Amino acid sequence: MAKIVVEESKILGHINPELQGQFSEHLGRGIYEGIYVRPDSGIENVNGMRTDVVSALKEMGVPLLRWPGGCFADEYHWKDGVGPKENRKKMINTNWGGVLEDNSFGTNEYFELCRQLGCRTYVNANVGSGTVQEMSEWVEYMTFERTDRMNRGNWTISASAMRTGAAADR
Repeated sequence: MAKIVVEESKILGHINPELQGQFSEHLGRGIYEGIYVRPDSGIENVNGMRTDVVSALKEMGVPLLRWPGGCFADEYHWKDGVGPKENRKKMINTNWGGVLEDNSFGTNEYFELCRQLGCRTYVNANVGSGTVQEMSEWVEYMTFERTDRMNRGNWTISASAMRTGAAADR
């Protein structure tokens, strides 16, 4: 019979903490009501981020937060989620229940959440319905002259699109 012995004092290598990052997607109440509420909602928050949720995530030591998710990312157009909230374009989230997405949680709100958590960003680009130009402009928006509030984190091309074959159709 095989036997496994764990020697806690013997270090064989390093596991990058970013491998244990978290995932956030506009699924159910994961973002709206779960993490983000309107600042005047009556729920304790800082800039719309629920203080109880931020506290719990900070306690977990989230090293990195991926957004805007997987399947949802392939319909998300970043320009719809910036600017005054009352002017942001609304859409139907066809991936998760056909609910109304009002884009009140967008790029700036995501970076605010990451700032409150003290974690790195991991932005997932739209390759399902977006373009290379759109991604390029988003990267520029997040990095050019915005280092005071947006860090240079990680970017990826949607893994969900690769899984579903949407990228192959483009």
